[in-house]
Amino acid sequence: MEERPHGLGKKLVDTKGRVAKKLRISVTDRCNFACLFCMPEKDKATWIPQQEILGFDEIERIVRVLASLGVEKVRVTGGEPLLRKDLERLVGRLRLIQGIRSIDMTTNGWYLEEKAEALRGAGLRGVTVSLHSLKRERFAKISGADALPRVLRGIDRALEAGLDPVKVNSVAIRGYNDDEILDLVEYARERGISIRFIEFMPLDGLGIWSPDRVVSGKEIVEKVSGRYPLLPAGRGNGETSSTWRFADGAGDVGLITPMSDPFCDDCDRIRLTADGKLLSCLFDTDYHDLRHLVRNGGTDDDMADEILDSVWKKPEGVGHMSWIKNGWEKPRNMNAIGG
Repeated sequence: MEERPHGLGKKLVDTKGRVAKKLRISVTDRCNFACLFCMPEKDKATWIPQQEILGFDEIERIVRVLASLGVEKVRVTGGEPLLRKDLERLVGRLRLIQGIRSIDMTTNGWYLEEKAEALRGAGLRGVTVSLHSLKRERFAKISGADALPRVLRGIDRALEAGLDPVKVNSVAIRGYNDDEILDLVEYARERGISIRFIEFMPLDGLGIWSPDRVVSGKEIVEKVSGRYPLLPAGRGNGETSSTWRFADGAGDVGLITPMSDPFCDDCDRIRLTADGKLLSCLFDTDYHDLRHLVRNGGTDDDMADEILDSVWKKPEGVGHMSWIKNGWEKPRNMNAIGG
């Protein structure tokens, strides 16, 4: 492998030859939910001080540099991104950056009913909504908020507003919601939207993760295909989800399998935290501070070099970390790094 490239206009390549083209931006670590697999109880959460959160101008500048290095797709995340006031303004500004082909968002759906139209008008392409149960009491237990009716209305509103694709993500946890897999599939089929099941990762806030709580992608396929015949559609290069299409043509099911079948070898994603740290991998332990450069006179070339260095040192991934499957001793919470 050649020496790490320097300066603006170079590719975001790592030592394994993977090239980063997708960026996840956490615009806030705050959330009005408290999902048991994401963050601690709200009363125990330690939020990033407001003055350390990147402003829209700062985010836009960083994305411009990243776009010059080959980033093409942006996903806005949190915490809950729609807690960020006037977020549609940021979406509109990012949409105008040369090289950015699409902007999508992952949300808990609480504000989607009222924000979908404005987001679509600003240039948001699609939205993914977290939906882990269709039972109101269970939804409240898992998410920490009695919000199911409002979330379902938000999904319907996203469809009406023309956001495309509209997807739902569900973390499958044995003993919590694994008995609802078929119900969730039917919900998605009825609306013509995609559903993706995610294996439970050791990143939870309450420390409930254990290997026996993981519902594998293979198990989910077996359960779904028992009712709806499935046809394998594979996994695109750099995609997190392998896809299975319904034989009757009524949509598809996605499986995100970081525990049973990791997809790290062609990973093309990086993450920007709400306080300006760049992470080259969800399980990265090195934080590369871009906020310091932005606020202390760093040039775009300085920033490009820091980004290139961060990506160059990208870990091989969870697929090469046997210890990760036993859980971290001190797992970091997903709300702090962007879902």
